[in-house]
Amino acid sequence: MLEIIRIPVLSDNYIWLVHEPRSQETMVVDPAVAEPVLAEAAKRGWTITQIWNTHWHPDHTGGNAAIKEATGCQITGPEAERERIPTLDTLVNEGDTVKLGDVIANVIDVPAHTAGHIAFHIPSENVAFVGDTLFAMGCGRLFEGTAAQMYDNMRKLEALPDSTKIYCAHEYTQSNGEYALVAEPDNLALQERMAEVLVMRERGEATVPTTIRLERATNPFMRADSVASLAARRLEKDNF
Repeated sequence: MLEIIRIPVLSDNYIWLVHEPRSQETMVVDPAVAEPVLAEAAKRGWTITQIWNTHWHPDHTGGNAAIKEATGCQITGPEAERERIPTLDTLVNEGDTVKLGDVIANVIDVPAHTAGHIAFHIPSENVAFVGDTLFAMGCGRLFEGTAAQMYDNMRKLEALPDSTKIYCAHEYTQSNGEYALVAEPDNLALQERMAEVLVMRERGEATVPTTIRLERATNPFMRADSVASLAARRLEKDNF
């Protein structure tokens, strides 16, 4: 049902423009900037009614105020980061739901990259917007949280159906895959995936969304078998 448009901005960010055709509602996930989003919506004849923020970082919220001023949209984001996202209208926590038309998203707490980071899972569409928590073959840096929290996040996300499409916020796949091959050099699924990624990037193609099935098979952070293992891999990746 949903139409999901990728808008590349800055050096490697993806903003997601999401349209629900029955209600004609349109939502933006994590707008780093406003102008390309407003232009894309206008080109398609869509009116932006909502913004969903996963966390407070400026490359996810920098476009909030200008989009809100231009459209009057409502902005939803994590209650735990309300002081750091002053444009929020609706505050949510794990267990809450948000709606785009009749499409319902479940809020999942996934702290670690930031203290109040959340994700939005839409079961009816097999879609999740995960911000900077889960990447293709990677995870977010532990800026405000712990390896234990990120390990728990991986358990929450890997419990989603295998076919769930994961919309993360950056094109980090190639660099993540290069580290993943070091972490798991004998992983044949990973080797095959990286070969495909290299071809895609040479063509200038985006490598996300990914899926839970792919991440189960090839993501060294989701595949880490303990908190200590994830912590060691995160430290190695930070210095890779």
